[in-house]
Amino acid sequence: ARPEIIFHLAAQMDVRRSVADPAFDAQVNVVGFLNLIEAARKYGLKRVIFSSTGGAIYGEQDEFPCTEDHPKRPVSPYGVAKLATEAYLFFFKVEYNIDYLALRFGNVYGPRQDPHGEAGVISIFCGKILDGQPVTIYGDGTQTRDYVYVGDVVRAVIAASKSRASGIALNIGTGLETNVNDLYSTLASIADFPTKAEHAAARPGEQKRSVISPARAEKELGWRPEKKLAEGLEETYKYFKQQRDRPS
Repeated sequence: ARPEIIFHLAAQMDVRRSVADPAFDAQVNVVGFLNLIEAARKYGLKRVIFSSTGGAIYGEQDEFPCTEDHPKRPVSPYGVAKLATEAYLFFFKVEYNIDYLALRFGNVYGPRQDPHGEAGVISIFCGKILDGQPVTIYGDGTQTRDYVYVGDVVRAVIAASKSRASGIALNIGTGLETNVNDLYSTLASIADFPTKAEHAAARPGEQKRSVISPARAEKELGWRPEKKLAEGLEETYKYFKQQRDRPS
């Protein structure tokens, strides 16, 4: 294979695991990236579209929503690894003239989601609801995230591959923050599920609030999010229900 462009989406994606085992996270997310780009640059690589993080890279925010210029203060090894990879991409651009765009995703969700990692909370909730089991919310549930639908993210990635923009990072989110309590309430309403959520101790490495501005992505890529959260949650729940209802 002699790829001219790489869409780098692979990762150790679990923030909690990165806190528990920082060396493993770095081995996968930093060393794994270096293995990939070092191999590819020898065979004509011209451009990388990198899936970074629009939450963990900023840490606890000072402004809501935050722009790409916000200080980078990651509070988890996962966020540190994403920030380090962006710095490596700059090095490879300067040293080898390999263009790149770093797309800092919000919490991506949607049909076919793998129910693991922080962004998997929606698919985890869907599974619990379909099983008729109570949902556990870690912490008081007031922690917020910027939930962006997978179809919107795909459009952003394709737009990035066609763009001439290079050497910058772009937030790919909605600019809207939703707390976990409200997220669960919306899903429970969609599913007509009356059981209240249970609460457990907050988990280490999790931010309190996270929401990112997509304004620069609109300027550079002509991209903006289209899917409303309630619509996306309904489509996601219907997908998991259909999967559950299929004959085995």
